[in-house]
Amino acid sequence: MIPETHYARSGDASIAYQVVGEGGLDLMFLTGWITQIEHLWEAPANQRFLERLAAFGRLILYDSRGTGLSERVLDSYTVEQEVEDALAVLDAAGSERAAVLTYALGGLVGAHLAAEHPERIGALVMYASAARTSWAPDYDWAMTVEEREALAERNIATWGEVNAEAMAAWAPSMASDPSLVAWFARMQRLAASPTEARVISRAMTDLDVRHLLPRIRVPTLVMHRPQEKVWDVRHSRYLAENIPGARYVELDGEDSFPFVGDSDAIAEEIEEFLTGGRRGGELERALLTVMFTDIVNATARAAELGDGRWRDLLHRHDETVRRQLARFDGREVKTVGDGFLATFDGPPSRALRCALAITAATRELGIEVRVGVHTGECELIGDDVGGMAVHIASRVGALAAPAEVLVSGTVYGTVVGGPFEFTDRGLHQLKGVPGPWPLFSLGARPSAASAAAPGADPAKPAPAEKIS
Repeated sequence: MIPETHYARSGDASIAYQVVGEGGLDLMFLTGWITQIEHLWEAPANQRFLERLAAFGRLILYDSRGTGLSERVLDSYTVEQEVEDALAVLDAAGSERAAVLTYALGGLVGAHLAAEHPERIGALVMYASAARTSWAPDYDWAMTVEEREALAERNIATWGEVNAEAMAAWAPSMASDPSLVAWFARMQRLAASPTEARVISRAMTDLDVRHLLPRIRVPTLVMHRPQEKVWDVRHSRYLAENIPGARYVELDGEDSFPFVGDSDAIAEEIEEFLTGGRRGGELERALLTVMFTDIVNATARAAELGDGRWRDLLHRHDETVRRQLARFDGREVKTVGDGFLATFDGPPSRALRCALAITAATRELGIEVRVGVHTGECELIGDDVGGMAVHIASRVGALAAPAEVLVSGTVYGTVVGGPFEFTDRGLHQLKGVPGPWPLFSLGARPSAASAAAPGADPAKPAPAEKIS
């Protein structure tokens, strides 16, 4: 679920921000300027990382002035202005004192906040961050101003376009994942237009906050993956050497994005540094079978029937689904749009029988429902569930045809040989999920079909398109 977006006033500008999680610890994440806070949650791996951060406190995110959902009119960019905007967001979020987590050029703003406003900033965590953006005689590993300007122009020339070559630098371990590449391209389009991106990029070619580092007195953690290809590790080593008392940690991996690769290692270092332990914020996990249902062509049916008749039909649909969930010991987690998210303990057989029963029973109402099922480890978040298993089940359900129950290869491998029939639907790329996934359409042998959905014929949709 995408968190609610609010607006803070900073001078005459509106700054879009979100607050996620609860608890006494506030953590403001400065993600760098290529963001749109609602789209951040559209990448499953990033959503999981952000939820992990929110598990041990309140996570505060915002779009920088001139980008994303914030005020888009920007004549120039300055670190000082962004510092004022960050403080305005903290005020609007009701945060008297917060820790700050920085990535990339967010480090410039984080260093400024920690040095100039220690009464508001309780701790500083810097991952793959920098104190200066261009070459200097005593900072000779950075690009020259001319090199950075040329790089900015090359980036703007392909701004918002799918660019697998660029992703090979930002996230080598997932460079072949087309969904992540498309997600980042859309992120650029939502963050800024090419003209807006040029204004910000030019302003960032020669920024320097090194003079502030000796004045930082708040507890500071600096982290880096030395093998990553975007930010030279010497940026982080410089920060650690010049911030009094800073703790420095080098991590395994070659990805620059913190949510790709072993993101748990980053989150655990942050949690231990801020809370003193690594267990307090961990989410409980359980092996569950996850099922998503969705009414096919719901909008068209609503328009056809009219509001009153559609509400009545939707009520009968909900009662029918809940009756079948109770029959097969499923747990309703929540409704999602015109469908349900439900989970089942133990082997997935009951979930599959329930899915067949739902498709048959709703068909008798004149409704076609698509169902997706996957078995995997889920994060237990109160009464809700999260994690990659939930995302996979959702993606599988989205590919199901009308009246079809589509299951992952994990489910198929678990119940193969049981009282079910499956049709191989080939390999598919699931949005935001690494690698191709085998999917199977569920039918049932006559005895199982009669037990699960009396009088119903298993759906026989056309085969789904395979990937090459």
